[in-house]
Amino acid sequence: MNISEKLLLFFQYICRFNFGNFESEELKKFIRLGLIFGLIIGVHWTLVTLKDSIFIQLVDSLQLPYVKMVTVPFLVPLVIFYNKLFKSTSRDKMMVIVPAFYGFTILGFSLLVSMIQIPAAQIAKLPLAPYIFTKAFGYLWYVFVESYGSLVIALFWAFATDLTDPAHAKRGFPLIYAMGQVGGIIFPYTIGSLPYRLNLQTDTISMVISALLTLLIIPLGRYFLRVTPKSLLASYSGKIEEKEDPKQKAKFFDDLKIILKNRYLLGIFMSIFIYQLVIIIFEFNFKMAAAKEYSGVGLSHYFSTFSSSINICSLLCLLLGISNISRYLGIGTALIAMPIIMIFAFLSFLTINNLTFLFALMIGSKAINYSLNGPVSKQLYIPTSTDVRFRCQAWIETFGIRISKQAGSLFNIALAPLQTVFGASTGYFYYLILTTSFVFPLIGVWIWVSIFLSRAFYKATGEESRALQPTETVS
Repeated sequence: MNISEKLLLFFQYICRFNFGNFESEELKKFIRLGLIFGLIIGVHWTLVTLKDSIFIQLVDSLQLPYVKMVTVPFLVPLVIFYNKLFKSTSRDKMMVIVPAFYGFTILGFSLLVSMIQIPAAQIAKLPLAPYIFTKAFGYLWYVFVESYGSLVIALFWAFATDLTDPAHAKRGFPLIYAMGQVGGIIFPYTIGSLPYRLNLQTDTISMVISALLTLLIIPLGRYFLRVTPKSLLASYSGKIEEKEDPKQKAKFFDDLKIILKNRYLLGIFMSIFIYQLVIIIFEFNFKMAAAKEYSGVGLSHYFSTFSSSINICSLLCLLLGISNISRYLGIGTALIAMPIIMIFAFLSFLTINNLTFLFALMIGSKAINYSLNGPVSKQLYIPTSTDVRFRCQAWIETFGIRISKQAGSLFNIALAPLQTVFGASTGYFYYLILTTSFVFPLIGVWIWVSIFLSRAFYKATGEESRALQPTETVS
């Protein structure tokens, strides 16, 4: 037995406690997928830190709710193009085309950032044309990074779920998520904070490295398909099918129509929508507080520390066995746990409001979502058709998330006029009343949707006996 085989056996032994018993080739498959996902998540979190810090420097933190409002109109043509590619291209080629597009586009953005990332005070003194271009660049960069987080991650999970059956996913997907958190820990702090540590004035070097790592997804994906046994690459044939005319073309409203007609897909959309609406309220308050304390590459460094902290917390949750909730107590329990946690998180938000607390609140809310709700929500797509996994999942995780962020941003937009009319403290008090009156009823809907999704999932996968019954939520 060579060293690699011994390491694999040791890894199997370690994984058994947190994720379950893996066969040798099955474990290798999920390790390879985990490496790809770790790379994607690491780059994603690095870009997120740069997205926020560059936008705040070039535009303004008060404009954050507005940029979230304009993301959907910009993403519509991009997702339409993505869906057309899917209809005419294999999943293997999609894992080449999409990373190539994002990798080379990030390189282009990095060249522009090297020239226009200057302090806000200098931007205010620019002539009209350069001033408008700088502001427009901030918006375009923000929207582009938002699309990366939606399409590239959605593509990976559509790729992974298309090659995995429910039994393997229960232990394999949490392992993939754990490896993703490792990438989310290492990359933001090492790459996103690099300009700050090198005393540079722009984030160009971080963007260049992120572009090269994005392009690395291509050879890793091809290697995975080449060395993984064919028996572990078989697509799962599900029982929840979309009601779509096969003659229809892949269009924005076609995918929306499929989701609205299918209660199961609509339930997945609603669970994502409500979580994102609540978290965007937390996020806006956190970023406003951070922008008052830091600026430029210093703000990038602070957000990088924040991103790495989220992934450290997520990884700890996974290693401590949070995924066992779904394995032993069922998907229904895991689904319903998240809205209950968010009730307590929002109550805390209403009572404490400072940068340190908001930092901790954001880390806790996002880490638990990534480590518990994330793997479970991806499993929900398994008993659906291949078309749903590639098209509707991309729609939900692109437009569903953006629409929910827009809804949350409507509350955040109200803050400035309320403070203008009633004063800073009184206006903020009315802002909290406004958000509270909508958030708590929505969380109640979220709990009901979680029960419905668990029952539909178990029925589709032949495990009706594990379905969470409505009476269980009363006690």
